[in-house]
Amino acid sequence: MRRRVTGRPGRAAGPSTPPPSVTTTWDDLGPAPRGFSPAIALVMKLGAALHAQGAPAHRVEEALDQLCERLGMQGHFFATPTYVLASFEAEGARSMRIVRTAASSVDLGKMAELDAVIRDVGRGLAAVEEAAARVDGIVDRAPRYGRALVVLAFALSAGAAARFFGGGWAEILVAAGIGGLVGVLSEVASWKPGLGRVFEATAAFAGTFLATVAAGAIQPLSVPITTLGGLISLFPGLAVTVAMTELATRNLVSGTARLAGGMVSFLNIAFGVALGSQIGSRMVPALAAGPPAPLPGWAEPAALLVASLSFGVLFRCQARDLGWAVLAGSLAFGGARLGTGLLGPELGTFLGALSVALMGNAYARHLDRPAAVPMVSGIVLLVPGSLGFRSVSSLMAKDVISGVELAFTMALLAASLVAGLLLANVLLPPRKAL
Repeated sequence: MRRRVTGRPGRAAGPSTPPPSVTTTWDDLGPAPRGFSPAIALVMKLGAALHAQGAPAHRVEEALDQLCERLGMQGHFFATPTYVLASFEAEGARSMRIVRTAASSVDLGKMAELDAVIRDVGRGLAAVEEAAARVDGIVDRAPRYGRALVVLAFALSAGAAARFFGGGWAEILVAAGIGGLVGVLSEVASWKPGLGRVFEATAAFAGTFLATVAAGAIQPLSVPITTLGGLISLFPGLAVTVAMTELATRNLVSGTARLAGGMVSFLNIAFGVALGSQIGSRMVPALAAGPPAPLPGWAEPAALLVASLSFGVLFRCQARDLGWAVLAGSLAFGGARLGTGLLGPELGTFLGALSVALMGNAYARHLDRPAAVPMVSGIVLLVPGSLGFRSVSSLMAKDVISGVELAFTMALLAASLVAGLLLANVLLPPRKAL
């Protein structure tokens, strides 16, 4: 039996990646154990739904394992960025299922709702048929935030990133404008599949072109800082971090595939940046830019607050969790700053990730909600996405030594981040799969 379901899940590259159209196919390889067909259908629906909301492979597998135990059957799962393979055993009968899907974007609000379905089924508060209907309703629901607010979040996160990179008011304002443009293109690409396939390169080209042209009219304006800030939501740093986590947890197929996808995203962005820079510099003569204008001390805490709230919106947190997103961002930033000042950037990333993960696990234990809800908004401030972009750009410019050095630094920082996350799970287990 084959069943096709069309949907629009996005990819895991980051909050800005538009959701391409995708077809989900379920194949039955063997009859279901007697009386377990509805339960198996529910498990596969949840597997596809969790995958579509951005859950890593090992988290999907753990959540489905726990659900199978509560439903009285044994399940074995193999999750990758493009499909979930499952084998079920009950009463001496065995059945296999495959659900085909696309790599996904992160929707923390829907992930929390799906976790509540798993919890209610396990506690006997929801029947299998009722739970399946709830899953369908969650998946089919419209995005939590409107397009105007999402575009504003793109703009604000870009301006905050420009401040973190050392920019002044000029860099912040221009980067915010570029971020808003990226947000508009993302919304357009969500319903135009053709643009969705070249979204990263197109957005990178447009943003770099605007930054280069603006530098001819606004002085001083640092084009590199403005470009990095404006395109921050494009960088697949979170996808690379998830890939490293999957590799560390021995999910080798999923981790390798996700890492390869991240590298392709870096190449697309680097191509767009190179093209935008070349065309922009030919239209506007290059001017020597001085250092960015200094900002008052309160600008950095304000940027941290704005960035945390903006990423909370981009990752579709529920409104009640935006405060947790701010707390996670503060812990990540403070831990990273403390560790960097003591023993260098690698330890800083480790301490920042450890702090955020411990807070997320405590949140999961006491509120019975997914640890990822507060963690993702904090971790995204630590991911080395800009280093990966600079590495690929250096290699494309045939500056091999700088490119390799930056790539190695990015790998070290990502490994430090993953080490902090895994150690937190040892020190304070979250008691939940998600």
